Amino acid sequence: LTSGNISDEPIAYRDNDALERLRGIADLFLIHDRPIETRTDDSVVRVAAIAGRPRPTFLRRSRGYVPRRLSLPGGGTPRPLLACGAELKSTFCLARGRYAWVSHHIGDLQNYETLRSFADGIEHFGALFAVTPEVVAHDLHPEYLSTKYALDRVGVQLIGVQHHHAHLAACLAEHGETDPAHPAIGAIFDGTGYGTDGTVWGGELLLGDTTSCRRVGSLVPVGLPGGAAAIRQPWRMACAWLAATGDAAPEPPASLLAAGVTPRAWRQVAGLLGTAMAPVTTSMGRLLDAVSALSGIRAEVTFEGQAAIELEAACDPDERGSYPISLTQAEDRLMIDPRPMIRAIADDVAGGVATGAIAGRCHRAIAEVTVEACARLASAHGTEAVVLSGGVFQNRRLLEAVSAGLDARGLRVLVPEQLPVNDGGIAYGQAAIASSLLAAA
Repeated sequence: LTSGNISDEPIAYRDNDALERLRGIADLFLIHDRPIETRTDDSVVRVAAIAGRPRPTFLRRSRGYVPRRLSLPGGGTPRPLLACGAELKSTFCLARGRYAWVSHHIGDLQNYETLRSFADGIEHFGALFAVTPEVVAHDLHPEYLSTKYALDRVGVQLIGVQHHHAHLAACLAEHGETDPAHPAIGAIFDGTGYGTDGTVWGGELLLGDTTSCRRVGSLVPVGLPGGAAAIRQPWRMACAWLAATGDAAPEPPASLLAAGVTPRAWRQVAGLLGTAMAPVTTSMGRLLDAVSALSGIRAEVTFEGQAAIELEAACDPDERGSYPISLTQAEDRLMIDPRPMIRAIADDVAGGVATGAIAGRCHRAIAEVTVEACARLASAHGTEAVVLSGGVFQNRRLLEAVSAGLDARGLRVLVPEQLPVNDGGIAYGQAAIASSLLAAA
C-alpha cells in the first residue's frame, strides 16, 4: 500500500479520479460509499536531541496536526491575510486576529494538478475559518507558482517576504520570541532561496526578528553551473567547488568517472563557470551535494535532497576527525569558506580514505564552523538566541551537533517544533512577518 498518487502529483481522493489516474499503477482499489472530503497526506515526525534534550521535530506536518491553530506575534494581524508559502513542500497559511492556521502538506508546486490542490485548499480553509484575505504575503522568487498565484489575486495588498527571513520569523514566532529589541542570530541553511540581491541564497547567517532582518554572514558564493541542472546532477557542484579552490580547469575525480561522468561533460560544465549559465549561489545544500558527489556517493539524484541524505547516512559514527573550514570577515558579513575542506576531501578521495570517514569529517567540520560563526555574531550583536532552520537542518547529525555546540557556548538554541524546519514552515513565517508589518504601520 502507498499513497494514492503519481510522483509529483497530489493524492487522488475522489473515486473516479483515482480509477482514471492510477489504473496503470494499482492492481486493486478499495472504495467506500462515503466520499473523502479533503485530501491529506500523512504527517512525518521524529525526535532529535536539541541541546541535549529530546524534542519532536516535524519533517511533514499534516494529518493529525492540521488544522491546529498557532498564535501570531503581538496582538496579531489587524487585517485578514493569506500567506502563500514557497514552492517545495508547499503549505499555505490563513490568519485572522491573533491566530494563524497552517495548511496540510500539499507537495511541490511544480505542475497544474498540485497548484489546483493548493488553490482548492485555500478556498476550503477560508470557508472553514471565515477568512477572506485582504493581504497576501508571498516569496520573492518570481517564478514560484505560489508567487504567481499571489500576484494574480485582485483587490488585495501584496507583501513580498524574503525566503530565509521567513524561516527565521517562523521559528521566532512559534517560540514567542518577537520583541524587536531582542533580535536573534539565525543559521538558515537550505538548498535554494531567492536573495534580496537576486542571487540564490542557502547558507545564510541572519540577524533579525519578525519584522526585519539583515544578512550578517553567509557561505562564500560559488557558481551553479547550468542552474537547476546542478540540483539534479550534484557532480556539477563538485566541479564548481573544485574550480573555486583555484583550479580553473579541474580534472574529473576518478570517483565521478566511475559514476558515469564523462571528461567531455565535465569540461563543458567547467566552461560554464563565470558565465550567465552559472548563477551565483551560497547554498549549503548544494555544498553537501558537492561533497556527496566527490565522495562517490551520488552523482545524480532522482528526488530532492537525495545526495545530502545519502551523505548523512554514510557517516561513520565513530569518526572523530574534521576538515578545515575558514571564517573570514568581509566588509558586510562573516564568510564561511569551505574551499580548504573541498581540497582536503579531494585529496582523501584520491588517497582511498573510506567514504564513511569523509562524510563524518565533513559533517563535523560544518557543525564546528557553524557554532563558531554563530557564537561570534551573537557576541558582536549582543544576543544570546540562535535559530537553526532551513531544510539542511532536517539532517539530524548536523542539527544535534550544532545545537549541542551552541548550548556548550552558553547560547539559547531555538528550533522549529510545531512546524517543519523545511519549507513547510515558510507560510507561517510569511504570515508572522506580514502581521508584524501591518501592526506597525
